[in-house]
Amino acid sequence: MRKILFDLKKEYYFNSLFPLYIEMAKDPNYDLWIRVGADQHRFLGVFLVSNREKIEKSLSEKGFKVTNTTTGFDAIIVGDALKDPTTYEDIPIFHLDHGVGIKTLRIRNIVRQKDRRYHVFLEGQYWYDYIKSLGYHEKADFHITGLPKLDPFFQPDYFNNQALLEKLKLDPSKKTILFAPSYKPSCISKIGSKIESLLPTYNLIVKLHPYSWKGKYAPHSQHKIYQQLTKKYKELFLVPKEEFDIYPYLFLADTMISDTSSVINEFLALNKFGIIFELNHKKLNHSDGMPVLSLDPVEWLKGAFPHINQPDQLLEAVKKALNPTDKMKKELKSYRDYFFTDLDGQASKRVKAKIDTIMELA
Repeated sequence: MRKILFDLKKEYYFNSLFPLYIEMAKDPNYDLWIRVGADQHRFLGVFLVSNREKIEKSLSEKGFKVTNTTTGFDAIIVGDALKDPTTYEDIPIFHLDHGVGIKTLRIRNIVRQKDRRYHVFLEGQYWYDYIKSLGYHEKADFHITGLPKLDPFFQPDYFNNQALLEKLKLDPSKKTILFAPSYKPSCISKIGSKIESLLPTYNLIVKLHPYSWKGKYAPHSQHKIYQQLTKKYKELFLVPKEEFDIYPYLFLADTMISDTSSVINEFLALNKFGIIFELNHKKLNHSDGMPVLSLDPVEWLKGAFPHINQPDQLLEAVKKALNPTDKMKKELKSYRDYFFTDLDGQASKRVKAKIDTIMELA
């Protein structure tokens, strides 16, 4: 039996790993464990407080086996590069990124760890081509399998839109818009409460990034704006901070609005038309000079997703996204085929098969 560690730097990463966990849990050859990081939040704007014990307790109550140790395992599965790889033994590391967007952090954190080699699973050809353009394609073992986190989108009856609308008390006769901004850079500073221009014409679901609630990487004002708006509009639902899974809302939404978040590509995977709020990215670089984004947002899904840069353009963009032209449909198909491979709900099986081979269990 192979003992496998699912190492979670952040609690919300588990959503991206869970479909693979379920697939591997069916195999008696694997003994699965979970380790969580501190996943801190900021208290009173100053003090950083660990959430590790709370997360461990929640996972244990759900039946998962939780551990604090980093040794005694045969392999590690992660949603991001290991924070401190020196504390882990020299065993295979399987990387399934927690986001499928255009942020370069997913590859930057891997190649910076020169003494550790990762098996990296990619959702499609685009990311491999970008990695190769940087000369990083030999720095890890890359596998274009699709990502397990996308599997629920393509499994029949996994989501129930009607039941979700009833739960959220939203009007089923209205189109539903999802507003899912990133935390940094974020269009929240540009849009703010002006998102209410879409109300009450449409249902509006606001799903904030987990960091937008914690005050560590983004100000608390990011969530307070929308908490106030929920008191004003019955058509607006703010997803609670405890709920990390955006997928039911992506599946429900008729269109969505975001900025640099990976959910834009995830919406593309669903064959739906979203709206990109363009942010000034010219000076967005990591400390080592690497661009934060792999692609100029001006070019991102250009011709398929409407682009805006001012809040007063929201209504018109929504109308356009809800009524795409034939040209937009053609462009969307081209992007979707390039960014993703085999959107069939079976990526977990393909990833597990690769892991089986590497672990000599195939």
